Amino acid sequence: MKARLTILTVTILVVSILFTSCAPAATTVPPTAEPPTAVPPTAVPPTAMPATSVPATAAPTSMPATAAPTFPPAPAAIEIGGSVPLTGKYGSLGVQVKTGYQYAVDDINAAGGVMVAKYGKKIPLKLTIIDDTSDPTKAATNMETLYSTNQVTAYLGGAASDMHAATVPIAEKNKVPYLGISFALWKIHQQGYKYLFSPFIKSPDQATGVYQFLTTALPADQRPSKVAILQENTDWGIELGKMFEAYAHPFGFTVVDYETYAPGTKDFSQIILKAQSSGAEVVLGMPNTPDGIAIVKQMAELGWTPKFLMLMRAPDGITWGPTLGKLGDDVYFYPGWQNGEKFPGVDSINARYQKDNNRPADVLVGPAYACVQILAAAIEKAGTLDRDAIRDAIAATNMTTVIGPVTFRSDGTGVVLNPLVQWVSGKQELVWPADQATAKFVYPAVDFSKR
Repeated sequence: MKARLTILTVTILVVSILFTSCAPAATTVPPTAEPPTAVPPTAVPPTAMPATSVPATAAPTSMPATAAPTFPPAPAAIEIGGSVPLTGKYGSLGVQVKTGYQYAVDDINAAGGVMVAKYGKKIPLKLTIIDDTSDPTKAATNMETLYSTNQVTAYLGGAASDMHAATVPIAEKNKVPYLGISFALWKIHQQGYKYLFSPFIKSPDQATGVYQFLTTALPADQRPSKVAILQENTDWGIELGKMFEAYAHPFGFTVVDYETYAPGTKDFSQIILKAQSSGAEVVLGMPNTPDGIAIVKQMAELGWTPKFLMLMRAPDGITWGPTLGKLGDDVYFYPGWQNGEKFPGVDSINARYQKDNNRPADVLVGPAYACVQILAAAIEKAGTLDRDAIRDAIAATNMTTVIGPVTFRSDGTGVVLNPLVQWVSGKQELVWPADQATAKFVYPAVDFSKR
C-alpha cells in the first residue's frame, strides 16, 4: 500500500513539473497591450538602451550638440599711424612714404581687412598720418597724440634719419611696434630698442655697396681710385661719412679729401673746389634734397664733373629731375627700392601711381607699402591686437613683399635687396644688380658742359 502511494506521489510530482515548464512566462504587461509609448519602436535601434532609460526628447547620447564658437566684440578698425614730413625740407620724401602706406591700406581693406583670430573675423585698417613739417620736435608730439588719442596698435615711420631719431624713442617708451623706412641711420639700431623695425638699407650696406659696385661693375683699367667725401654735420652724415672713409682702403680706394658742412649751407663752392683740387674721381655725399640740388648746380657752375657722383637721399625726391633738368642726370643713390623691381605687386602699384601721377611709382612708395604688408602679416600671425604679440611676430618676419624677401636681424635692421639707382635721361633707373636692372649705368658721368 505504501509503495503504491509513493509511486502515485512521484507521478503527480513529475506531471506537475512538466506542466509548469510548458506554461508561458509570467509578465506585468498583458500580451495584448501596446508597446510603451515613451519611445516609438523605430526610434531605438536593436542595440540601444531600454526605452525607459532615454527621455522622449533627448538626442542620441553618441552625438552631443556642438555649441557655436563665441568671440569678443571686435573693434571697428585697427588703428595705425605715423608722423610724416609732408612739407618742409623732407616733404618730397614724406609724400612718397604716405602714398605707399595709403596704397597698401587700401589694398588690404579692399580684401576685407586683416584676419584677427581672437575676434574670428577680418578687421579693416585705419590709417592716420599727421604732417610734422620736417620738424623733429613736432614729430615727437605727433607720436604722443597718435598714442593717447588714436590708441594706435602700431606706428609707421616718417622720412629722413634725423626725423626717425626723434620719433623712435617715443615708440619705445609707449611700447608700440614701429616700422620705418627712408632712413639709413644704423646707430639708432644699436641703442637696444625692442620695438623698432626697418626693412630698409642702412649705412653699412650703403658704404660697402658703393665700393662693391665700382669694383664689380667696372673693368680694372677704367676703375676710379680717388675718393672725396662731402659730409653733412648730422648724426647720419657723420656715421655714413666715416663708413665711406673706413671701407675705402679695404676695397682698394684712397680718400683724398674729406669735407664737412652744415645742413642749409648756401655756398658749397669752397668744399667743391677743394675736392676738385685733390684729384678726386669719386664724390660721395649725403645731403638733403635742397642741399643736393645746390651742390650739383654749383659743381656745374664751377666746371667740375666727377666721374662718379653719389649723393645719398637728395635724389630720392621726384623734384630732383624737374628742378635740375639734365644737370641732375648721372647721379647715383641707394633709395631702398625702384619701380622696375620684379616682385609680386609692383606692377599694380605702378599702374595705380601712373593713373594718379602720370608716372611709375617713386622710390619710397615700395618700401612704405612693404611696411604695411609686414605689419598686416604680423597681426594675422599674432591673432590678436596685443602690441607685444605683434612685435614678436614682426621680429619673426620671413616673407616676400613688393621690395623682395624680408627678414629682420636681432637689432631690427632688415635683410633686404640693396638696389643702386641712377638718374638717366631724366628718369630714376635701377642699374644694379644686373638681374634687376632697368637700364645700363652711365660711367663716367657726361661733362656738365656737354649735357
